[in-house]
Amino acid sequence: MDNKINWDELGFGFMPVKSNIRFSYRDGKWSDPVLTSSYDITLNVAANCLHYGQAIFEGGKAFTCSDGRVCIFRPDENAKRLNSSARYLQMPAIDEKAFVEAVRAVVRDNIEFVPPYGTGGALYIRPVMFGTSPQIGVNASKNYELIIMVVPVGAYYKGGIKPVRAMIPTDLDRAAPHGTGHIKAAGNYAASLYPSRLAHDMGCSVALFLDPREHKYIDEFGTSNFIGITRDGVYVTPKSPSVLPSITNKSLSQVAEDLGIKVERRPVAVTELADMAEVGACGTAVVITPVGEIVYGDKVFKYGDTIGPVLQKLYDALVGIQHGTRPDIHHWLFEA
Repeated sequence: MDNKINWDELGFGFMPVKSNIRFSYRDGKWSDPVLTSSYDITLNVAANCLHYGQAIFEGGKAFTCSDGRVCIFRPDENAKRLNSSARYLQMPAIDEKAFVEAVRAVVRDNIEFVPPYGTGGALYIRPVMFGTSPQIGVNASKNYELIIMVVPVGAYYKGGIKPVRAMIPTDLDRAAPHGTGHIKAAGNYAASLYPSRLAHDMGCSVALFLDPREHKYIDEFGTSNFIGITRDGVYVTPKSPSVLPSITNKSLSQVAEDLGIKVERRPVAVTELADMAEVGACGTAVVITPVGEIVYGDKVFKYGDTIGPVLQKLYDALVGIQHGTRPDIHHWLFEA
């Protein structure tokens, strides 16, 4: 395979590489993982995942560090969250150590596709598990596949970090009739596609969802967790059963505490948006996307046209750990 990649032109999209790694679940147990160069799968038209959406995914990254090592960021947390999602959708858990070792194996096998240090890129890791049993009755599948694929991705921010515009959909009966968080917590973003389209039609990059019951509290963005920095410098993020348990948010919260920033995970009323000094969306792809303004009906909350100082400090600290330029005091990096 020709792997001559222009790292400066690399975006965030699919690219076949040397291999992916696969587990199969049959007769009540998972197989050993197998590396394969194939990107094809064969499914029965009655496969459970096609009819009832019994499918989940994860997202992680591997980086080339400043000392030349290739390290994976917190794959053990991906394993835990995958199993949490699997329990919710009645899918079999995977041995977490086996999962981490499989991630290491597929990263090593595609080591030449990890963007070099200094390019701002990473090797994106996408595990996906889905039910394959052919069935028409509504029930959990008996058989499953777990595929861990990797793809090189470029720096998300090119030309500097630019804040985005967000919108809170007010037509919630149509936009999010059952909420989206629990489905997203199980690694399925389909329920957020329609309200996200409403946001894009209004000239906004992302939708911000409120709680599905009262529509009074912030849950999360359509693609990311919500972070607010209060005027007195407190890191605030929603505590809600509908919110995706973001590994990036968990990591940033710890980094904030390490930097002496107070962290509060609690219900966040939508009315508090008026008193926030900074707002960000956090996730694997970007770490932090600053939000410059949020549209909510006839109200517009503005937070500036550059990333705020606290979010910038948090971004620099976490990216520094990921690339090996800052101490990994919590042992989050797993060498491939």
